[in-house]
Amino acid sequence: MSNTDLIIEERSRDIGDFLVGRLIPFRKKRMVGPFIFIDHMGPEKLGPEKYMDVDQHPHIGLATLTYLLEGEIMHEDSIGTTQRIRPGSVNLMVAGKGVTHTERTPDDLRGGHEYTMHGYQIWIALPKNLENMEPEFYHISKDELPSWEEDGAAFTLVAGEGFGRQSPVPSYSDLFMVSVRAEEDFSLDVAGNLKGEIGICIVEGGVDACGQQVEAGNMLVSKLEGQCALKVRKGSHLLLFGGEPFEEERHIYWNFVSSQKETIEKAKENWREKRFPKVEGDETYVPLPK
Repeated sequence: MSNTDLIIEERSRDIGDFLVGRLIPFRKKRMVGPFIFIDHMGPEKLGPEKYMDVDQHPHIGLATLTYLLEGEIMHEDSIGTTQRIRPGSVNLMVAGKGVTHTERTPDDLRGGHEYTMHGYQIWIALPKNLENMEPEFYHISKDELPSWEEDGAAFTLVAGEGFGRQSPVPSYSDLFMVSVRAEEDFSLDVAGNLKGEIGICIVEGGVDACGQQVEAGNMLVSKLEGQCALKVRKGSHLLLFGGEPFEEERHIYWNFVSSQKETIEKAKENWREKRFPKVEGDETYVPLPK
């Protein structure tokens, strides 16, 4: 999804073992492992006159991961993909050297229908040696993802590797993304189950961390790699994400991510001059933000 106000200096606070903020990137933490941006969509009612219509826009240097909790999106891109995204499934679009796409409400959900849109769009920076790779697209259905229950919680490994399991979603660096739904109050301790930096997005409910209550809508980032312990309240839904950080800094402008500022400047020029590949049959165009 296009985002014109990409770098947002959110207020963040230090509560001991964690940094807490509203989203990434925030002031004290620009990335968590290779994860560089998380956009929370909704929950929002769509229809009967307001639907999702994100016109054609570009990406470079990253993979976009779409994970819906409610609602549906029709994705089309410049490598010829047309894919309906449903709750629980994973769409992974690898932009590499450059791709354009659109995201819209499916035609059969228009015309007066009303529904809730809720989900996450997540940007994962590519390793330096793959930033200029050919674009790719993958769709993995909900029933293909590893799911299990333990300690009063239901787990789904959305992407990467963790808890002794491997997601079928392709990954290009050491990372993980795990959905955790608390069926009872339980203690979450991931030591030995996840590697690298760890972020925790509180989708619903709340957690008790370092003697403080942190509610839905916040993200926590552990100060210790591979370690994280907190109390999760019954009915809560968490997304754990992170992995091994890159050695190089990543630069970000609008929808462009790169280890090289020059690459971003070239992408800006190419988009202004309309040199990017196009979605077949789509003439829409989101201008480069000033």
